[in-house]
Amino acid sequence: MTTTPELPGSDPAAPPAPGGPGRPAVLTAEELAVILRGRGPLTDAELDALERLDRAHLDPDDDLGEDQDWGVPAEWLMLPAEEQRALLGSDEDLAGLADDPDEDEAPDPEIMDAGFTHRDPAPGAAGFAGGGLLDRMLPGADLAWHAGMARQRGLGSLSDDQLIGVLGAARRLQSWQAELELAATAELDARRAGPDGRDGEHVAAELAAALRLTGRAAQSQLDLSRQLQRLPQTRGLLAAGIIDRPRALVITAELALLDDAAAAAETLIAPGAGAMTTGRLRAACQRAVIACDPQAAIRRREQAQQDARVECWAEAAGTGAIAGRDLDRVKVIAADKALDADARWLAARGRPGTLEQLRAEAFLARLAGQPRHTLLPSDPAAAAAAAGAGPVAGVSGVNVIVPWLSWLELSGTPGEITGTGAAGPADAPTCNTLAHNLARDPATRWSATITDPSGRAVACGRARAGPGPPGSDKRAWLAAITFTPIAARACDHQNQSSGYRPSSLLRNLVKTRSRRCGFPGCRRMAWRCDDDHTIPYDQGGRTCECNMHPLCRQHHQTKQASGWRLDQPQPGVLTWTTPSGRRYTITPEPYPA
Repeated sequence: MTTTPELPGSDPAAPPAPGGPGRPAVLTAEELAVILRGRGPLTDAELDALERLDRAHLDPDDDLGEDQDWGVPAEWLMLPAEEQRALLGSDEDLAGLADDPDEDEAPDPEIMDAGFTHRDPAPGAAGFAGGGLLDRMLPGADLAWHAGMARQRGLGSLSDDQLIGVLGAARRLQSWQAELELAATAELDARRAGPDGRDGEHVAAELAAALRLTGRAAQSQLDLSRQLQRLPQTRGLLAAGIIDRPRALVITAELALLDDAAAAAETLIAPGAGAMTTGRLRAACQRAVIACDPQAAIRRREQAQQDARVECWAEAAGTGAIAGRDLDRVKVIAADKALDADARWLAARGRPGTLEQLRAEAFLARLAGQPRHTLLPSDPAAAAAAAGAGPVAGVSGVNVIVPWLSWLELSGTPGEITGTGAAGPADAPTCNTLAHNLARDPATRWSATITDPSGRAVACGRARAGPGPPGSDKRAWLAAITFTPIAARACDHQNQSSGYRPSSLLRNLVKTRSRRCGFPGCRRMAWRCDDDHTIPYDQGGRTCECNMHPLCRQHHQTKQASGWRLDQPQPGVLTWTTPSGRRYTITPEPYPA
């Protein structure tokens, strides 16, 4: 059973926690007041004023110069009156807000300039200026309209103070929208729940298709929405713009290992969360976790070490990265010092470069099993390797896609590297260097693909041997390859296989045409995917180009889940229909051309 500790100074008769039976998912005014200051609910008079203001509205079609009811959204009055006086403004400000506006008084035009600095209002402060009404307003439809009007009139017309107010308003609105998106995610998750519990894998797939996310990003959003369902205070602070999504991620990640103690830890964190950077907030969360469950940090470390891994990826600058994650901390410290020692050893012997550059060289050398002395400029083995005459190491399983003119060194068109965590587009020299290294490996397999001007594969062929060393006649090598056309808009079934398993030729045609998994946003390479029959073979589907497409194992299972449908109206063109009835069409990714 999960219990929620009583907040200091709170009213035991206060409404039940949000998210319970009959309660909204977002905190009410009373509950947010309790979270922020540990005070009781609003008084009857305050609730009456709140309801009166909530009924007020602003028609964006009205002329700005006309007299009208300048109501403000109820959200910003979520604190008790005494807290409003301390945080938001003067008694005169609050009295004016609680009363109906004077029908004979035209609105101050400065009310259209907004921001949020949480400072005491200056005399006569209004709008976006520090302490002005919109600077104090919590996010919602009204604040969004005011901010939009300020943007439409031009940010250049604002003072520095007002511009800071706009920045604050934009950040609060961003948090408000983030909570809305996560709330919608949670609702979709609840609707897809079956009798055996949530089917998170397929909910994440539906999110990925709808929002054009990778599978990992969609799963992260789903996980965050689920964590927020058990942390109502954090969810309320996000909806109120007091914290943003990065801070919500910190809180949910740090409290993920807590069960019954999560509510107590959240209570310790919530009051000051909005005033902290993510770094300070993470430290505060860790202290709260240890205070509420001293064994949690140990469990977190032991669980993380079960996920120890080495990750490899391509950097935006065209470089690569490799990192060990969730490793034993003591061993990481020892490895870090060993790299320091290697870097200093190289520097003392004349290797040029900064300490960080030498650490990187030593790091790669250690991983590749290369002795550090080979990194010295006077070492013969290092010179031979730099010239491309050394032995090949560590490139098996890598695929390099190089445009023909770039391979002939007649063009600088970039290519693509696959089969490694550092996959992605690569400049022509990088592709050619890697291709030359692969050519020295007798186990390398070669294929050639002909594309049309748009980069669509129209034919492919395979070669048993490579083109030879740099400088050899690559044109003669290409002329010796037999090419097979790839079906496009129509299929003549010439390459159809008679049984369930595709032939080697058919598999090569399909995976050359469609280089990645056919699910929206999925980047898994075809050679790591299943050979899926769009219409199942046991239901009459052909083992043919027009009915086969690579699908990774996860999305192969998604296709078979209840409510999902997959069609292939043309060879290589997939149309997914999700349980919501939405349709998404995927076409083969073009080759570098």
